[in-house]
Amino acid sequence: MRRLALVLCLVACKSTSDKPKPPPPAAPGDAGGTSDAAPASLESALEAIRTKHKLPAVAAAAWRDGKLIEQAAVGVRKNGDATKVTLDDRWHLGSNTKAMTAALIGVFVDRGTLRWTDTIGQLLGPGKIDPGYKDVTLDQLIRHESGAPAEPPDALWKQLWADGAAPDARAKFVRAIIATPPAKKAGDFVYSNTNYMIAGAMLEAKTKKSWNELIKSELFDKLDMKSCGFGAPGIKDMVDQPRGHDAGDTPIEPGPAADNPPGLGPAGTVSCSLADYGKFLGVLATGQPALVTPETMQHLTTARTDMGYAGGWMVVTKSNSTMLVHSGSNTMWYATAVVIPAKQLAFAIVTNKGDQQIEESLESLLARYLQ
Repeated sequence: MRRLALVLCLVACKSTSDKPKPPPPAAPGDAGGTSDAAPASLESALEAIRTKHKLPAVAAAAWRDGKLIEQAAVGVRKNGDATKVTLDDRWHLGSNTKAMTAALIGVFVDRGTLRWTDTIGQLLGPGKIDPGYKDVTLDQLIRHESGAPAEPPDALWKQLWADGAAPDARAKFVRAIIATPPAKKAGDFVYSNTNYMIAGAMLEAKTKKSWNELIKSELFDKLDMKSCGFGAPGIKDMVDQPRGHDAGDTPIEPGPAADNPPGLGPAGTVSCSLADYGKFLGVLATGQPALVTPETMQHLTTARTDMGYAGGWMVVTKSNSTMLVHSGSNTMWYATAVVIPAKQLAFAIVTNKGDQQIEESLESLLARYLQ
């Protein structure tokens, strides 16, 4: 079969301002010819990936028509411990949280509570708002077209860490950001976690409920995603789970240092099992109206160009076929998801180390399900 040309959205959440910057979206060219024969099992394919890149663990799953068709997990929960990962273990999704936040906003657009054209000035006023941000819309925020800086100022990032789980941590951060001039003009694409933090703050201001409460009740509960929570796996109920690993292969125990500050939530702090994550991906793959109307689903998955960004997804349109791709990392975990609505197919691969090299194998892994 002809090999699939993937456009990988290698955009990720940062955990500290002095960590390496996430790479920008990249677009490999067409790789013609015939793909190698698929391995005998998904488990053997993942073990080869884990061994090649010296990863603690790797897991992946595929869904067709909203149903889980294959899943495997290999490796250990943490280096220095022989405990194996399981199919029920939870994984940090990083910036793949953004698609969930965009869908959550879509729920309230369908109800008439929000509009895609609602502006920062309308929902976060009164208060000091720079003219460059005042007319920025929710739609521009979820597309990374607000002009917000790619990285927040160091002082604000440190304050977000210092505020920790304080209820007003995100609001304080957002207020400080929008009080200063944007880094770019509205309409320019700049991938930034700040965009989704602002969008989350606008949602909270309108509903008078926290993003955490809303995404649990309106998404996790509705889709029966019982394992989903916030922060590194293991924090939710303190049961044994995989640990993330730093660049030196050291496992990071659950706690504040194991993830980004909670205030970053709408941009990238969700963790859950692959089986539960697939329930959300299945909605995108099948177009089922389990969360939002078909019109809103189309809005969330349609970019302004043939290779652009929509509601939490890099959208690639080629030969009238659309692929949704996104990756996320807090530098201690890595997750990549691919959704192909025309084939009602979804696929996700995760590892408990911030290593994007797992994406090298996406094409061959997807080939298992595209023949």
